[in-house]
Amino acid sequence: MKLHVHKWGTADGPPVVCLHGITAYGGRFCRLAEERLASFRVLALDLRGHGHSGWEPPWSLATHVDDVLETLDTAGIDSAAWIGHSFGARLVLELAARAPERVERAVLLDPAIRLRPDNALRVADEERAELRFASPAEARPPKSAARLLRAPADAIDRNEHLQQLDDGTWRWRYSQSAVVAILGELASWPPPPEEIGFPTLLVLGADESVVGPRQLDRYRRALGDKLEVVSVPGGHVVLLDAYAETANAVARFLGAT
Repeated sequence: MKLHVHKWGTADGPPVVCLHGITAYGGRFCRLAEERLASFRVLALDLRGHGHSGWEPPWSLATHVDDVLETLDTAGIDSAAWIGHSFGARLVLELAARAPERVERAVLLDPAIRLRPDNALRVADEERAELRFASPAEARPPKSAARLLRAPADAIDRNEHLQQLDDGTWRWRYSQSAVVAILGELASWPPPPEEIGFPTLLVLGADESVVGPRQLDRYRRALGDKLEVVSVPGGHVVLLDAYAETANAVARFLGAT
């Protein structure tokens, strides 16, 4: 599936591809792209089941990687720097295992490397009920996001990421079914970090992170001096909870001017 693409920056700049987490969409990278990555060609994708891309199954990790590669092939991008948040970061790891030549370097924003099966089940059960709102002003973050978000709810974009239904109510623009399926996929084992051969920046929420101590230790051992770890205030949604600290780390790592 060719995915919907949000674009910023310079058309002939070095490409940076951004992948969002569950319940979100590519527009979440707008501020970072406009304020800190203007010299790059930034593409942020709406993943399958989210935003303005198609919502049809299958929603497997392999299919998501297929979608990303098809979209980049259409855009004429052979290799790029990558920024992934949560599930999007896990997709970067999956893509790097399949096509390592496509990844020049990677920023992993509190990556969902692997969720414990019991945690994945709990969050999936929370996501099964659709949230509907009388108006955009009344929209609350999805439960899976609200549970880990430290930033004010107003930080969630209500403009492009809400859709109005025929009965006049509003809902977030993503498929609950896709999110439940993705959470199941996140309980599977990821590619081993020993296969990563590119510079990697890992940004973690200091107050709450989905990266466990043992996962972090293994990545430190496997990547050695190719890995940089930055801890920022707040929780899992680091780009909203600690925008300045996260943006500074990303811009420096990518060499933004």
